[in-house]
This record gives sequence, C-alpha cells and structure tokens, in this order.
Amino acid sequence: MTHPVQPPPGEALPRDIAARKDFIREKVSADVASGRFGRPVHTRFPPEPNGFLHIGHAKSICLNFGIAREFAGRCNLRFDDTNPATEDLRYVDAIREDVRWLGFAWDEERFASDYFERLYEIAEAMVREGKAYVDSDREERIRAARGTVIEPGTPSPFRDRTAGENLELLRRMRAGEFPDGAHVLRARIDMAHPNMLMRDPLLLRIRHAEHYRRGAEWCVYPLYDFAHGLSDAFEGITHSLCTLEFKDNRDLYDWLVHEAGFARPPEQTEFARLELDYTVLSKRKLLRLVNEGHVAGWDDPRMPTIAGLRRRGVTPEAIRAFADTIGVARSDARIELATLEHAVRDDLNMRVPRVMVVARPLKLVITNYPEERVETLDAPLYPHDVPLTGSRPVPFSRELWIERDDFLEQPPKKFFRLSQGREVRLRYGYLVTCTGVVKDAAGEIVEVHATYDPATRGGDAPDGRRVQGTIHWVSARHALDCELRLYDRLFARADPDDVPEGQDFVAALNPNSLVTARGAKAEPSVAAAPPGSRYQFERTGYFMSDPIDSRPDALVFNRTVALRDSWARLKDR
Repeated sequence: MTHPVQPPPGEALPRDIAARKDFIREKVSADVASGRFGRPVHTRFPPEPNGFLHIGHAKSICLNFGIAREFAGRCNLRFDDTNPATEDLRYVDAIREDVRWLGFAWDEERFASDYFERLYEIAEAMVREGKAYVDSDREERIRAARGTVIEPGTPSPFRDRTAGENLELLRRMRAGEFPDGAHVLRARIDMAHPNMLMRDPLLLRIRHAEHYRRGAEWCVYPLYDFAHGLSDAFEGITHSLCTLEFKDNRDLYDWLVHEAGFARPPEQTEFARLELDYTVLSKRKLLRLVNEGHVAGWDDPRMPTIAGLRRRGVTPEAIRAFADTIGVARSDARIELATLEHAVRDDLNMRVPRVMVVARPLKLVITNYPEERVETLDAPLYPHDVPLTGSRPVPFSRELWIERDDFLEQPPKKFFRLSQGREVRLRYGYLVTCTGVVKDAAGEIVEVHATYDPATRGGDAPDGRRVQGTIHWVSARHALDCELRLYDRLFARADPDDVPEGQDFVAALNPNSLVTARGAKAEPSVAAAPPGSRYQFERTGYFMSDPIDSRPDALVFNRTVALRDSWARLKDR
C-alpha cells in the first residue's frame, strides 16, 4: 500500500516535510551521511496489542513512519505481544486500522511472538556462557533484593547455580513442568549497578496462559526488555525511537543486543512523550474508563484514542498537522488542548461545507410574511476565502426555528441578537424586527413574533441602514429532526491527576463532557448525507454525522470542535 502523501518516485518531498528539523532528524541525517549502519534507515512502530492507540501513539507513528519516508528508508509495524494475559487479536486489528487511517503503510508486519524460539535459543546460550541463571526465589523477595538508588542489591541465593543446573531448570520451565512463579530466568550482570534495571533483570517468566497467536504452545514468555531490543536487532532496525520513560532501559537494551552478538546494533534514542491537558494517555487509565462505564467504549468521541477522535470527526490530516506543530523535544512538557483544537479547526475550515442547524429551537413567526409562501434562497457552501465553490438551496417560510439563546426578552448590554423592538439579520435571508412574544401558562416563551422587510432579501438594506446582529435559522416546515451530541473535554482539570488527597483521576471527570440536544432542527440539505459526513454548523461548530448511530430517519451528529474555545472565554471573565 502506498503512503497517501508519499511523492511519486523521483519527485521531492513537500517543502514542509523537507524542512522539518529536530534533534532526532539531525541525528539520523548525520548517521546517513557517515554510513554508520551500512544499511538504509529502518525504523519501527512497536505497540503492545493490549488496548486501542491514542493521540500519544499518533505522535510516535508520525515520527517513525515520517523519518523512514524522509530518508528513503523502511518502517515496520511490530506487535510486541509477549503478555498473553492482556493481548487480543481485536487490538491488533484496531491498531492496523488506525495506522492505515492516519495515512501510513508499513513495509513489514512483524510480531514479537514470532521470535519466541530465537529468544529462547539466546536464553540458553546466555545460560551456557554464565550470563544468565534461573532464580527460584519468590517474586517479592527478588524485588526487595534489588536495593535502592543509594544502596546496592543483594545477590540471590540461587545466583551461583552451575550452568548445567540452570540449563536443566530452564528446559524444564520450557517443557511446562513448573507452575506460574516457580522460577524466572535472570541476566547475571551487576547487583551494585547504579542503574537498578541492570541489577540482574528478569528475562523469562512462566505463564500458563493461552496466547492469542501461539495458543498453549509456550509457557515461558519473555519480558519486555528481553524481547524489545533483540526484536529490533532481528529486524535490522537502525533507529529505535522511544519515549523518555525508557531512557533507563537503554543500558539493558544495549547490553542484551551486544551479548547476542549483533554487529552494528540498533541505537535507542528517547524523546518526550505527549502530555496533553484535560486528557489521560495511560492505557491502564483508559481501560478503566471503559470498564467502569465512564465512557461508551474505546471509540467514545470523548476518548483520546485514535478511534474516538475518528468517530468525533477529527481527520488524519489534522492529527498529522498537530504532530508537526508540537514537534519532537528532549524533555517533557504539557501541551495545551487548544493546540490540538486549533489544528482541527484549521483543517476543517478549509474542507467542510457550511449548513444551518438549530440546537435548541424556538419558533419565530414572521407575521407579515404570506402563510403559504415558500422561497428558495441560494446559500454558499463555503466561505469566500476557501478555494471551493458550490451552494445549496435553503427554503424560507413564515415560520422558522431560531436558537433559543438568540432571543432575550430583557437583554443586557452588548447583546446584539433578537429582542423586543430590535432588528437583526437572518442569515442569507431578510432583516426582521421583533414585535412580541407568546408565552405558555408557566410564563415560558414559546413563540417570537416579528415582521420582515421584503426589500432586504440577502440580508442587506437598500437604504444602507446597518444591523449589528446576524442569527441562523431553519424553516420549520422543512426542518429535519436530528440529535446533536455536544462533546467537550473529558476532564474538568488540565491535569486530571491533580485531585484532592484520597481521590484519583476519575474524580476530575467533567460531568458536562457530553450534552445531548435531541430536539435539534437541521436544514434539509443534510438529508441525503451518508454517515461520516462533516459540516460546519454555522455559528455553532464543526460536526460529523455519527458513522454508527446516524440513519436517514434518525440523524445523529457529533460535535468535533466548537468554533471558539468557550473554556478560554470563561477563564478570562
């Protein structure tokens, strides 16, 4: 599969791609110039299939696939599937879909589980060479014996077993003779090493569990550090790019690859992981949100998963633009959610048509407009500064729906919408002046009455009078019923972990992250739109028809992003 933004052979990369500079690209460029690896640039994206990918993974995807493309190299998609208890083919399929949807194609698809035999062979070789041993101590004692950052660890009482004893035990582990936790294989390195990860780290552990690919064939599984670096080496990876939390793992990565005898091994380089305001990007926490019912699933549009962003209406182009904007840094820093929202607005503004939809309808009756008359107004689909053309017919009649928030009986200063005696512009229509209201028995306004100026079709007065307010509307006779799902930030705190003592991140959930407007009214031009169609609802925000729930007889639209940041306005008050 060809990368959608890959230039044809012989053509240069787009200027914005060719001009990208960061410390990783500078390093790769130097390695290519020196011929350090003696082979083309080869990267990989190695997710564990234990959940859905999120926006943080998208940053890594853009980096790994982007560097391979920019340096005429290769990039693998590798599933680091060494934990049978949490992994599933469902997640494998979801990851494939997400990577493709983002616009990338892998050169090879690999699985760490395909390397179990090779990893086991290396384990036996290390045992024979005295570089690994079988430890039969309890897990909690092994953990406690590692020491602290200021105190050395204590050698295991099983550390001095002979190579023959260790090899026999390892083979019996492989044969399934022992229960879970009875033994582990550890590297013999240095229990006083300043990097605690180098204090005889675990390499293999016993797990009698069904693997989603290998079934019950294996009962000894490699730990992440044992499988990861060696998998890179098996595949000829040149640049192993990972986030900063793996910086301390680099010593072990290099040690294992060197001990396995690889010439010109991969080099691990760390970069800052994405930390996004009002968001959690921990798979464990995201899984908890799903399992506890705080969200409707991995693809809930409030989730920061790629599946959730896709269902919300965010485009892959917007995510790639966001990744380019935040760049690659050496140290962690929180990114404002407004940066992502800006990338989404900037992308959708140039590509989606405009329509009118009323979220909270209030009837407007134009008393001097003929009762049976219907006009068809020609409304542009795109603003003048967008290089797209086209228009849609919008019916206009005596009774309209307007936004309830666009009328106030007793307005405050600087309220320029409709109120008693005030004239406003109906978008693409006429100038109207409010003449009165109709209230129900409870005193709530159920209708607004107005008169229109027939000479102002299109919204301009021939006498030159100026009107400050413009509101949108939908013809009541022609309106389509629809449901609007108004999504907002999932958490009410920029840092969801910043909660009172005794609480956790769940306490920071935003109770208004989803507001559903079930009685919304849409103009008829959206009637034939297939699920997944995107629009700007004028004066409201960007929306997409829900790809799962929306039907021709029951339209459902998800708000992708508001036109402006309402939270920022609230903070400024």
